[in-house]
Amino acid sequence: MTDNLIITYKYIAIISTVLFIIKFIIFSFADTDSEVTGDFNTISDSDASFDFLSIQSILAFLMGFGWVGLAAVSQWHLSIKFVILSSMASGTICMLISAYLMLKVKGLNHIIKIDYEKSIGKSGRAYTAIHPHKEGQIEIEINGRLSIKQAINDTDTEINSFEQIIIIRAEDDKLYGKKI
Repeated sequence: MTDNLIITYKYIAIISTVLFIIKFIIFSFADTDSEVTGDFNTISDSDASFDFLSIQSILAFLMGFGWVGLAAVSQWHLSIKFVILSSMASGTICMLISAYLMLKVKGLNHIIKIDYEKSIGKSGRAYTAIHPHKEGQIEIEINGRLSIKQAINDTDTEINSFEQIIIIRAEDDKLYGKKI
């Protein structure tokens, strides 16, 4: 009986580890959106509970379950009851750790919302020449970050590259400026 149990745990451990490594390699070189479509948590704006059903966390469970179960049978010589209990506990801990780490990694992908209204009255400089009533690029500090944004020349005079401008209004996430 223990030989069959050793073989079962060995196959679970090896196969889940190989699949975990393959998934890690594939998604390391793939687009991050590909991982979401490869998991069960494809619902956008889902809560953290769906992370427990991801392929990543299931493979983590099976790896912890397999390796600890294999060690419990072959090295620690525990009874079958304690082998199953320890492997289930270890698999659950690995799954929780994997889900927690994925939650933290997803938290790094925070998109900052820019409040264009706060840029009214601020000065910057034209990054490209902007013809009258046309759109071009400007360099301006918004929310403490220097960035290049699209802006519309709201005057009848051309703004040359690197000339100072001032933002006079912001509408529909568009900046409108004039030469200082």
